[in-house]
Amino acid sequence: MIINILEYLENSACEYPDKIAFVDSENEVTFSQLMYKAKAIASSIIKMKKINHPVAIYMPKGVNCIISFMAVAYSGNFYTPIDYEMPVQRIKSIINILQPIAIITDRASLSSVKDFSSSDAIFVLEDILETEINDNALKSIRNQLIDTDPLYVLFTSGSTGTPKGVTISHRSVIDYTEWVSETFSITENERFGNQAPFYFDNSVLDIYCTLRNGSTMFIIPTKLFSFPVRLIEYLNDKEINIIFWVPSAMCLVANLRAFQGIVPQYLKKILFAGEVMPNKQLNIWRKYIPDALYANLYGPTEITVDCTYYIVDREFKDDEPLPIGIPCRNSGILILNEENQLVGQEEIGEICVRGTSLALGYYNNPEKTSEVFVQNPLNNAYPEIIYRTGDLAKYNCFGEIVYVSRKDFQIKHMGHRIELGEIENAVNSLDKIESCCCLYCNNTSRLILFYQGQADKKYIIDGIRALVPNYMIPNKFIQVDKMPINANGKIDRQKLKELIDESR
Repeated sequence: MIINILEYLENSACEYPDKIAFVDSENEVTFSQLMYKAKAIASSIIKMKKINHPVAIYMPKGVNCIISFMAVAYSGNFYTPIDYEMPVQRIKSIINILQPIAIITDRASLSSVKDFSSSDAIFVLEDILETEINDNALKSIRNQLIDTDPLYVLFTSGSTGTPKGVTISHRSVIDYTEWVSETFSITENERFGNQAPFYFDNSVLDIYCTLRNGSTMFIIPTKLFSFPVRLIEYLNDKEINIIFWVPSAMCLVANLRAFQGIVPQYLKKILFAGEVMPNKQLNIWRKYIPDALYANLYGPTEITVDCTYYIVDREFKDDEPLPIGIPCRNSGILILNEENQLVGQEEIGEICVRGTSLALGYYNNPEKTSEVFVQNPLNNAYPEIIYRTGDLAKYNCFGEIVYVSRKDFQIKHMGHRIELGEIENAVNSLDKIESCCCLYCNNTSRLILFYQGQADKKYIIDGIRALVPNYMIPNKFIQVDKMPINANGKIDRQKLKELIDESR
């Protein structure tokens, strides 16, 4: 039985010692090199004589980040990747919550670290790579660890503006990685094309499936996602055969008609998660890469990446919603209505999750933890924690779960309860729309549609009249040259809300 993710690295280092594990635009590392370097760095960290404490990682996304993650795990502590391009004030807020015992950075980033931290415990990666490995001390620490110890803390946005640190254990990541590897037949032949930032939990699939299976992961340069043709050329050059991207990245490729000039030659498995995947753009991918496996995965950071999945097995019209499917193995899904009862078919309720996948809670934030990690209302016999996601869903006629919208995207307009996601799904199905986002302005009681594409107001209204009732037709239409995208690759609703405020 595996109780620590380092067993993945050690098994692959034994079986594939000289195989390239991770590659970025400047560096690459084999499995044996990764293990050796991680142990060397850990041998510096353990001199602090701390176990199960946070260590922050601050450096550009790349191979050295993953070496640092493994080093922190070897030291018996847990890591937090800090967004390298995040404003200093937000970094300070995260550091204040986390109170890390140390920060690992590289030489080029050292001066920036001093802008947000006065800590004496700043490790420069290039310097501590030369540390002599203390195998006895590392072994002693390892013997003290259990599978419910934290592996990482990832920070998500909080509704009050204060970031929330989601704390995930080794056990949860192992459970998830085993499920992904078995469900999608991941082997040593997989060549991952990583898109997700390391502070975003989608990257967990790429990293830990690579470690478990002796695969190879290519860290795709972020700038390529602005140039779809060059992006596909990169996929072909590296012979990448599996990706796990956010839908916005996939929509970019489809909307700019990149496939008309070049098609990924090696892609066999195309996974996506993080936001709603419009069928219009997915159908373009399916047209040009018809033989690939497509899977829609769903889950918030609080449940270790994903808790449901749907392997696309039938045709969908452009205006149909794509199911998020069925529960992942060992994940229990409860869709509860406002009376905390299980919903019937086509009844909308909140997705709640139980099982090994659940986070340990929000780091240093018991109040927020107790709000959403709650006793299962269907079970009064013994303690059983569920996570209330705040996402609304229903079951379709196939018994599949269909995501509807965020609970806070459900609004009351003209006496009707409306899901903003339903409006977005209808608009996204139109030919001249590349992407859209619908918001509700409480001050003016208006539905406001932001959209990117060659459409006008009349075209949109005419196009969605057959798809939604009149009371769901937006009151205001704002065309944007480019939809704002946040650091995780999703549509930035906060930026759009600011545009509403500015236009008053």
